[in-house]
Formats: sequence, C-alpha cells, structure tokens
Amino acid sequence: MIEPDIFRALADPTRRAVFERLAAGEMSVSELKAKFAVSQPAISQHLATLKGAGLVSERREGRFAYYSVTPGGLAPLAEWVDRYRAFWPERIEKLKDVLKGMEP
Repeated sequence: MIEPDIFRALADPTRRAVFERLAAGEMSVSELKAKFAVSQPAISQHLATLKGAGLVSERREGRFAYYSVTPGGLAPLAEWVDRYRAFWPERIEKLKDVLKGMEP
C-alpha cells in the first residue's frame, strides 16, 4: 500500500517544484531558496516533509546540508499507479461502446 505521506508531500505546488529542482541534482537549502520566493525556514519545512515521505535525502558536510532525490522514492507511487493502469484499457473500450450506442 502506498504511504499517504507521499500524496501529502506532493500535493503542495511548492514542494513539487522543490522536488523537481532536486531531480536535476543535489542542492543546498541556500541554492534551493534562491529559486523560490519563500523564506529559508519555509524551504527547510518543505524539505523536511519531502524527507519524511522518503522522497529526498540529506547529506551533511560541516554546517551545510545538501539534499537530493532519494532513488526509488517515487517507487511506491509508481507501483500504485501501475496497479490501476490495468483497469483503464477495458474501461475505455466499454466507454467507446456506450458512446457508439448513443450516436444518432
């Protein structure tokens, strides 16, 4: 079963944007903050949420923290989507049949 934290983490547009930025490579909080019109504490909170959902990881170097996308972090979400993807072809065909039956 998929963890609800993944949905909650990605539901916020700023967190999704932070996640997408990190997909390009590792960044510090300061580097991320420069790309967004939010405070550094807000970026840190978004990162904590993403980290709690298993989507990003943190690497410490001295007093600096660097964040990157966790390999496989989206795997539970992808598996969940794949499970339901199998239902769509059959349902689309049924919808086509219904729509054909409605044609004058």
